[in-house]
Amino acid sequence: MRNNSLRGREKTSDRSLRTLGSEVLVLAVSAFVYSLAFPGFMIPDGFGLIAFLALIPVFAVIRHTSWKHVWWMGFFFGFVFFLFFTYWLKSFHALAIVLIPVIKAFEMMLCFVALKAADSFFKRFGYIVQAIIWVAYAYLSESWFAGFAYGNIAYTLYNFAPLIQIADITGVWGVVLLVILPQPFLGRYLCDFTRGNATPFVRYLMKNIVFIIVYAILLVSTLIYGFAKVSEWRGKEPDRVWDVVTVQHNHDSWEGGYLTYLHNFNNLRRYTLEALSQTNPDIVVWSETAFVPSVAWHTKYSTEGSGYEITAELVNQFVSFGENLPVPLLTGNPEGVIEDESLPPILEDGSTNRIDYNSVILFDDGEIKETYRKQHLVPFTEHFPYEEELPWLYNLLLANDYNWWLQGTESVVFTSDDVKFSTPICFEDNFGYLSAGFVASGADVLVNMSNDSWSKKVSAEMQHAAMGAFRSVETRKSTVRGTNSGITCMITPDGKMHDAMEPFTMGWKLYHVPVYTHESNPDTFYVNHIDFFAHIAVYSSYALLALGAVMKIAGAVRGKKGR
Repeated sequence: MRNNSLRGREKTSDRSLRTLGSEVLVLAVSAFVYSLAFPGFMIPDGFGLIAFLALIPVFAVIRHTSWKHVWWMGFFFGFVFFLFFTYWLKSFHALAIVLIPVIKAFEMMLCFVALKAADSFFKRFGYIVQAIIWVAYAYLSESWFAGFAYGNIAYTLYNFAPLIQIADITGVWGVVLLVILPQPFLGRYLCDFTRGNATPFVRYLMKNIVFIIVYAILLVSTLIYGFAKVSEWRGKEPDRVWDVVTVQHNHDSWEGGYLTYLHNFNNLRRYTLEALSQTNPDIVVWSETAFVPSVAWHTKYSTEGSGYEITAELVNQFVSFGENLPVPLLTGNPEGVIEDESLPPILEDGSTNRIDYNSVILFDDGEIKETYRKQHLVPFTEHFPYEEELPWLYNLLLANDYNWWLQGTESVVFTSDDVKFSTPICFEDNFGYLSAGFVASGADVLVNMSNDSWSKKVSAEMQHAAMGAFRSVETRKSTVRGTNSGITCMITPDGKMHDAMEPFTMGWKLYHVPVYTHESNPDTFYVNHIDFFAHIAVYSSYALLALGAVMKIAGAVRGKKGR
């Protein structure tokens, strides 16, 4: 008897290990397949429709596995997915390719626990609660200090215009719900099928016929609305056309030194003058930090005797060029300001008492008319507010050549030739609330100015551009993407990208940008109610999980009393 008992425990242990191994394998394969839905190293533009299926096995594993294992499986899935998805981070910094997947893995770990709770608490309609939780996760994962919008399932559909038009009402969150909703439903059946206790599939569908009908109505309504909106906006006459020349100089602005600055300026100047000799634009756009030496710093503070005279002279050449152009010039340029007001600009050791804003400046009518300071900084690389709480991490980041920017606070709206526009800088167009805030403040066009050249990957640039497509749909405003290496293009209010320049090449492009003013085209529901549907998902998730926990506890108490 004793030997039989031992053999039984060994078989159970072996079976448990095999089960865990199979679950881990399923998660790894699902992470890889899910990454293929986005632009990536295997499919440059991504295969978006995979997103409707890729997570079905993930929900099956969440249902199948135990509470003991679900948390680390969430961590594992998140880490593997972001390794595949953001593989280009290794070009950014060796620390980033580890740091970002680890952070996202922790987020996914919490998400898996919440999804497991929903499946456990709600025996009948837990899959609906899981879908709501996924929307909440997508929002919360980009809403804290280390928020990172890359990997949001909705962005896989950037090429499928009819499916994303509802973003002018729901923002990106409605698209997230549309894609995710059937997957926990099918994942539940897949899990029960592998356990051998599933009802026939047709019977399962009939048992949940109300859900099937509601989802079908939701999908069909989304498509009808989408086709109607695409047709409307592609036939809509703009209030005016704004001719914009973008210059793509194809050089990583993070590379420093006087010779690099001079080389970049010469290329930017050459292509600008070439464009002006062949076209008659209303404005010229350069990219984020296209001209690196700070105009604000070098024109305000004397550098005589400091060793910075040669850079100051280059700034003078740039300012003269901008002031004498026959059209306005919009460019990224850091705004240097005094860091410690009690000290002089140039310190005794020759270093500068300076800190910068990541800024955009507008030359118009022979002067700098306006400056925009970046409001949403990149976590860890552009700011880290936890120096006192996490000094070890703060010092580690500094030791790895990360530098901090100051944070802007105003949604600046520029005006040039009666066109009102705002300039989300690079990472900022990842977030719907910012672009909506610009439009609510009066912008009729969005001009995104980016530096993605450091990624050295077209797929990374496409992932970024895909998010910009949603910003145009959400706000129903045209977007001009002025980048230093791609994806330089125009995006119309239906989310369609036009005339993209070849990535990682130098040149210029003239875009005839349709301008739709607030007077003729009122703000969208999303602009007037920023992230409203995301907030509903977050608070509904909290309420449903709390209700489910209470019901679970109450059921356990009744069970004890019954015994």
